[in-house]
Amino acid sequence: MSCTSELSRSKEYQSFRSSVPLRKIVVDSDGAKGWKVYDSGPKTIKCPLMCLPPVSGTSDIFFKQILSLTAKGYRVISAEPPVYWSVKEWCDGFRKLLDYLELDRVHLFGASLGGFLAQKFAEVNSHCPRVESLILCNTFTDTTVFSYNDSAAIFWILPSLVLKKMLMGNFSTEKVDGEMVDAIDFMVERLESLSQPELASRLTMNCVSSYVQPHKMGSVPVTIIDVFDEYALSNVVREEMYKCYPNAKLAHLKSGGNFPYLSRSAEVNLHLQIHLRQFEETEYAASNRTEPIPDTVVT
Repeated sequence: MSCTSELSRSKEYQSFRSSVPLRKIVVDSDGAKGWKVYDSGPKTIKCPLMCLPPVSGTSDIFFKQILSLTAKGYRVISAEPPVYWSVKEWCDGFRKLLDYLELDRVHLFGASLGGFLAQKFAEVNSHCPRVESLILCNTFTDTTVFSYNDSAAIFWILPSLVLKKMLMGNFSTEKVDGEMVDAIDFMVERLESLSQPELASRLTMNCVSSYVQPHKMGSVPVTIIDVFDEYALSNVVREEMYKCYPNAKLAHLKSGGNFPYLSRSAEVNLHLQIHLRQFEETEYAASNRTEPIPDTVVT
């Protein structure tokens, strides 16, 4: 991948790449398929924060969360899947990844498709819970909002260029500030690095008819991180999220666009810490941190 974006060239990103190794973990019988994983922080922590990217994202898009939170004693893992063509296949693979990493439970931070898959994983494993909590960022509960249900069956044969064009509408640089422009440039680079099968399979999961049934999850604690400027999903989708999780904690950012974990990382990281604070001094703590976290966030 040619690194031309400001974020790719930043000292922070270079420090991340030189200090946190990228692992390829094969959990399926197909040896060619491997999860791309960054695992940083104390390995003694057995209920870490796991980050799941959107369709266009690779596992390094959460580098700002990994650097900031691990410096405070958290264990943070970012996991990018191999090619899976269905939500069931993804959930089976993710469960095998947790088994491989010897993690009984995790806190999941998912963005867009990553947030949807996090919810589905919590739902399908509710009989033997593996998800201790959810932080959902700019995500959805029902794939029909994308209006691609009929054409999703042919994504596998569409050229990369066509698939990328479907996503590029989310990368508008109008009405955004410098940090959001940098985030978009960084994400465009990641999108360009994805192969046709990677893109097609993710878009298929994103668009084939599927919805979350929150009542099947039990009482998993949820925080919803939302931005209030323009982003890919509509207010209707946002309201549906609130209806599905009436007891969720709401973390509102005035702005941040589609990728606030990059463009508003300090605010997002603070919300993550506030969410995880409720598990401190339990077996499901994601950190061994000791310093207090502020109660309020100025947005």
